[in-house]
Amino acid sequence: MQALSLLELNQRIREQLRLAFDAYIWVRAEISELHENAGHAYLELIEKEETSNRLVAKMRANCWANTFRMLKPYFENATGETLRAGLKVLVAVTVEYHELYGISLSIRDIDPAFTVGEMAMQRLKIIRQLQADGVMDMNKSLALSLTPQRIAVISSATAAGYGDFMDQLEKNSQGFRFYTKLFPAVMQGDQAPASIISALDKIASHQDMFDVVVIIRGGGATAELACFDNYELAFNCAQFPLPILTGIGHERDESIVDMVAHTRAKTPTAAAEFLISCMDEAYENILSLKDNLIYFVDNAIRQEQLYLHRLVSNLPFLAKQIIIKENNTLSLKLQNLRRTSEKQITSRNHRLDLIQSQVQFFSPALILKRGYSLTLKNNKIVRNIAQLQPNDRITTQLQDGSIESVVV
Repeated sequence: MQALSLLELNQRIREQLRLAFDAYIWVRAEISELHENAGHAYLELIEKEETSNRLVAKMRANCWANTFRMLKPYFENATGETLRAGLKVLVAVTVEYHELYGISLSIRDIDPAFTVGEMAMQRLKIIRQLQADGVMDMNKSLALSLTPQRIAVISSATAAGYGDFMDQLEKNSQGFRFYTKLFPAVMQGDQAPASIISALDKIASHQDMFDVVVIIRGGGATAELACFDNYELAFNCAQFPLPILTGIGHERDESIVDMVAHTRAKTPTAAAEFLISCMDEAYENILSLKDNLIYFVDNAIRQEQLYLHRLVSNLPFLAKQIIIKENNTLSLKLQNLRRTSEKQITSRNHRLDLIQSQVQFFSPALILKRGYSLTLKNNKIVRNIAQLQPNDRITTQLQDGSIESVVV
């Protein structure tokens, strides 16, 4: 009996695989892992059972640098997506076998159209699931406050879009005051949906303190915005108990989060303009109601006086005296009515002032006046000691000025 060494057996396996797969093969798979090193890409390709999501196949793959440097930009330009884990791809491969490392696939080509189709199908599947769940229009059905001044903001604290949003609110020409509270979250990548959902949960626990939630991203590549097509995130936004306003900052296509939100603005600045316009409309309505009320009261007085004047002209002197007396009484009542109306208007204006005072109560300037201070490094807030190093220059902001210091 002839015995083969392990090396001889592996060499035979390699030769048989070479004969069986002597040309490119197009393979459908999902990327579960992708790592780049020295220009090469190392992947793990998997296949899951469609009904149960159970893993049914797995294999290593690589794409050598001379191929990867062409395939990667080609794929990303065609799809708008970064080549990453989680994508379903159609790749042309050769089957390779190594005596030490076993079987693997070498990627030679990729079909972007397949991935685009898979992404579109997944997006449509999520939309249909939300519709089947009956939540697609739930957030849109909520009534937005006539004066949305208390705003919970979900964004990255360092995002330019967040800065644009705050600047637009603070510098509004009408002088409206807004109270904003930032709930920081990751706004791109695989961690974004869970991070934004966590921020929503925190807001929900204090929902009575806010009128509206604003989700701000500030634009970016299509691949960076893919997180807003996530089912769990869209499901949470659709059922959220406060109206959600999005200013994610992409104009070509609506994300699914945009679709389920109460109102979509194209940019963070546009989101701020929308809130300012709501306040402006409420203010104009109050002025209009005030003018209308004064007009109707004055007109009623004039009409009653004219009517009584006509009666007086046609009655004897005694009747005239009675009518004059009644006229004075009626005039007094109408004047009281006018004063009461004006008091109601004044009360409503006072209520608006009170709300604005409450908003101002939480302003950073007032907090500083209470004895607190704000520490900045490079114009950014220092939140923990780990952000500072020896010899760092820091600024301590007090209510009446600031102090420059060096960390020792």
